[in-house]
Amino acid sequence: MDNEGIKMIATALAIGMGAIGPAIAIGMLASKAMEAIGRNPEAESKIRTNMILAIAFAEAIAVYALVIALILKFT
Repeated sequence: MDNEGIKMIATALAIGMGAIGPAIAIGMLASKAMEAIGRNPEAESKIRTNMILAIAFAEAIAVYALVIALILKFT
């Protein structure tokens, strides 16, 4: 296998593996938020705000993986 093929495989693995963690985290965050809202509907606005903030932090990790994948691809 040539050098370009190895770079493409590394790029695919970087973004693939880097997206699995945030995807699982976002799913768990949404699940737990829905459970919390079901138990305490009066606290929906606080729960929603905190859930969106946590999702943004989890999504930042996926963006870092994308940056690393692009660095691997173009260097």
